[in-house]
Amino acid sequence: MNRRLTTLFVLATLAAACSPQPKLADPVARGRRDFMGLGCVKCHQIGDDGNAWGPNLTLVGFRKSPEWLRTWLKDPHAWNVKTVMPNFDLTDGQLDDLVAFLSAQKGQAWAVYPWRTAAAKALPPVERGRMIFNLAGCVACHGAGGVGGYPNNNVAGGLIPSLTMVSQTYSKSELHNKIEFGVTPLPDDMSKPKPLIYMPKWGDQLKPDEIDALVAYLFTLAPKTSQNLGF
Repeated sequence: MNRRLTTLFVLATLAAACSPQPKLADPVARGRRDFMGLGCVKCHQIGDDGNAWGPNLTLVGFRKSPEWLRTWLKDPHAWNVKTVMPNFDLTDGQLDDLVAFLSAQKGQAWAVYPWRTAAAKALPPVERGRMIFNLAGCVACHGAGGVGGYPNNNVAGGLIPSLTMVSQTYSKSELHNKIEFGVTPLPDDMSKPKPLIYMPKWGDQLKPDEIDALVAYLFTLAPKTSQNLGF
């Protein structure tokens, strides 16, 4: 009898595992499922999950618009020919769900923002600012070390500007204000669609002392020259 019950239990478990899973009604939940299933976590972090090889996406819904996210996910190489992100050939439904999931990521995946831990607050402002630059996602637009060169549509030169000269262009208070209140780039051609990438109002996410730390870090940046490259 026990053997028969065990066999029935195993058969029931296999039947449940092989039966179609209920369709998720929430597009954010479906997007999360696809984000995990497609292996996005192999390169990206959201909260404490994933890997830090690519840009951190915990705040991606704050700093990038749904329109840009859809454009990017549909064909990354059409936006940036140098990207190493593959084209997943997503269906329209997958695109909709992934955009919904990523647009919902506005910092809630962090129980505590990394730069607000006791250890982070004890860091020198420049080091804390570097942490914010990388983990908040500034690096995703401005590049490692603020070198710039990433594409944007319908802006002068077609590129996001470098930050390596901000110490020679702005005072610390001026740069603080730009970060706090954000920047919407002017279209290079008013007859064409507006630029999809803009700097959001970081004052909605960062406290004044955190913006000050970010400014301190940005003021250490310098353009690459033969001297600082070691040539």
